[in-house]
Amino acid sequence: MSRTDDFIKEITDGNTNKGEFITLGSAILDGETLTNTYVNVPLKTMNRHGLIAGATGTGKTKTLQVLAESLSDKGVPVLLMDIKGDLSGLAQPSPGHPKIDERHEKIGLPFEPKSYPVEVLSLSEQDGVRLRATVSEFGPVLLSRILNLSDAQSGVVAVIFKYCDDNKLPLLDLKDFKKILHYATQEGKEEFTQAYGRISTASTGAILRKVVELEQQGAELFFGETSFDVDDLLRVDKDGRGYINIIRLTDIQDRPKLFSTFMLSLLAEIYSTFPEQGDSGRPELIMFIDEAHLIFNEASKALLNQIESIVKLIRSKGVGLYFVTQNPTDVPEAVLGQLGLKVQHALRAFTAKDRKAIKLTAQNYPDTNYYDTADVLTSLGIGEALVSALNEKGKPTPLAATMMRAPMSRMDILTESELGALLADSKLAKKYNEEIDRESAYELLNKKIEVAEAEEAKEKAREEKEALEKAETKRRTSQSRSRSNRQNPIVKVLTSPTVIRSVLGILTKMLK
Repeated sequence: MSRTDDFIKEITDGNTNKGEFITLGSAILDGETLTNTYVNVPLKTMNRHGLIAGATGTGKTKTLQVLAESLSDKGVPVLLMDIKGDLSGLAQPSPGHPKIDERHEKIGLPFEPKSYPVEVLSLSEQDGVRLRATVSEFGPVLLSRILNLSDAQSGVVAVIFKYCDDNKLPLLDLKDFKKILHYATQEGKEEFTQAYGRISTASTGAILRKVVELEQQGAELFFGETSFDVDDLLRVDKDGRGYINIIRLTDIQDRPKLFSTFMLSLLAEIYSTFPEQGDSGRPELIMFIDEAHLIFNEASKALLNQIESIVKLIRSKGVGLYFVTQNPTDVPEAVLGQLGLKVQHALRAFTAKDRKAIKLTAQNYPDTNYYDTADVLTSLGIGEALVSALNEKGKPTPLAATMMRAPMSRMDILTESELGALLADSKLAKKYNEEIDRESAYELLNKKIEVAEAEEAKEKAREEKEALEKAETKRRTSQSRSRSNRQNPIVKVLTSPTVIRSVLGILTKMLK
């Protein structure tokens, strides 16, 4: 057998599956696409997470689009983070192109333009299904990590949550949280001290500053009701295709803390609510995080630890996380080591640092007799990638430079009218886009303070009235005594010693 025949056999054997799988394209050897030599990814191992990496313009977004389409066709729902705003075209069929036909002829796959079931979600004021979560749902531990608080400050947050639980005060938005922080060291200081110990104003002040920092990135739009139910990410359409949920994030690229806050809350909510899947044979949900460096570059150590823990554990819930970024080094090693599927588009070597990074990247892939991996990484064309997946037994598949198939949907954004029609037809928009501001900690504490102030004013008025009455009684008593001490002039004359001696003298003479 020739070298090419050996390669074809190795790729074919390594990509043969008993269960369901998706096809990414056909293998390339020595610059030639080998028709019908398919590179497949078993559906069973897609909850083992993955990475799509490569320099700008090499085809990462199209690979993401292909994976999303394939998963949807298999009935697996998808969640996409659309940072650049170029994924909404999934809702419309591809117009086709001669170059696409040429590509698919080389690969050996038919090209069938089609649209996919799409929900457009939003964290901000952009059009879309509004994503919200309440402060209570975060809990004291997660909120403290997001705010990057010290141990002492985290303890204060825990006490705040405990007080709200004990007193049935719903913590829905940041307005509620700021109010209770203020109350703990002002009007409610004695109450908190008696029940939980003294709370430092320095700690609450530091926490408030962190909350304000989060608010400045638009978090007040995210915290509140109606809280998004993660089960709504698991919908399938009438044809059994999984919904592709696209979160529009084009206006928060400069607000990484909000993005990190949302991602961490979403992952935590999914992990806490989804049931254990075991070896189910297919994932429940696949999430693609575009521009993943936005999470990791701005994350605190505590936040990174939380993300790493969730990445390790969440696959047992049937959830796969796929990070899309320019360079694999953007992803922490602890996370990178958990990834099963790696799709590496071309990297560019402009500097010595770039060449060093390429050598390190090449070492992350299985050894092969057919490629100089580091050399291939710099010579891949647009829409070509090195692919390494896990087979159904969890072992790495043979490394293959791959001609990636083209998306069946439009490789462009929706027009305003198309987006409007999509949202008008959305069941989730009707469910979540009505903003609710029900009575919560802010309003209840204000009422409590008003009642306390009214009682205090009432008590003060009573005390003032009693003081006035006491003063009046004292004045009257004093006047009475004064009057009693002043004798009548006649009585005074009659009781004088002179008159008494005269009277006694007269009585003596009369007796004689």
